[in-house]
Amino acid sequence: MTGERIALAVHDHGGDGPPLLLLHGAGRTLADWAAVAPLLVPRHRVLAVDLRGHGLSPSGTWDFPHVLADIESVLEEYGIPGALPVGHSLGGMLAVLHAREHPDVTPGAVNLDGYAWGRPDQYVGLDPAYVEERLTQVRKMAAAASAEPIPADGLKGLLAQQRAMSRQLGIPYELLEAGVLRSVHERPDGRLELGPEPGHALAMLDAIDSLDLFALFRQVPVPLLLGRALRPVPSIPAMAWLDELMAAYAKGLARDLAQLAHERPDVTVAEIDGTHAMLLENPRAVADAILAFTSEAIPGFAA
Repeated sequence: MTGERIALAVHDHGGDGPPLLLLHGAGRTLADWAAVAPLLVPRHRVLAVDLRGHGLSPSGTWDFPHVLADIESVLEEYGIPGALPVGHSLGGMLAVLHAREHPDVTPGAVNLDGYAWGRPDQYVGLDPAYVEERLTQVRKMAAAASAEPIPADGLKGLLAQQRAMSRQLGIPYELLEAGVLRSVHERPDGRLELGPEPGHALAMLDAIDSLDLFALFRQVPVPLLLGRALRPVPSIPAMAWLDELMAAYAKGLARDLAQLAHERPDVTVAEIDGTHAMLLENPRAVADAILAFTSEAIPGFAA
């Protein structure tokens, strides 16, 4: 596309095999790949990026055409137009969108748990009207959270939350700390915020909501690896209804992914033993799924 492109922050993990480009989730950074990338390097050239408005990358208009153009710029700069895009959450959606736009050079795409909130009919056993009501509530909460700055003295509290999460999920604390420190920016009023900035965060959430992901998967003419988390995220005591919602959605995702794989022999579904935070919880399982896909499902791509 023409127009504004942003020079993204890149971490080059090295390696000299077929190239992979690692894309993180919404509100996250390339630090999420710190434990996975070294497991991929023996067989692949591995780059990770901070998406626009995240981590150390500058902010800018947030829509899929601009974000995809940023990704293309990185691939052009490093001379790897045929890199395999590998994404988690939002990054997984971007990986599939990139593959749809460049099927002539992109050998496939990896989407790890990037399914957003789906459609109401994907929540097995729940009334679609009730699901839509709850999803509207979730979206309002997400929008409010994106606009809420951190108090100027709140970094200590934020890191304490990460330490609690480390204990709860068994994630090494240093991985969580690195992600927070890479994300935090100081506002002109002295308060802190986690990227992207509120206006761009709302645009990002709207862009995600606009996708019909299973329609998108069926449009992509190259092999896909679709990973799904097997474990639910920890319960939130004040939101018991969310557990029911997520359990119903997990059933719908399992059903729809199995149907898609039945229709498309070039679609591989991998069930990962972890929550949505799988990159940090179980990097070996994530890396193994990616390596199996690159060696078995993409002709001529493996080293």
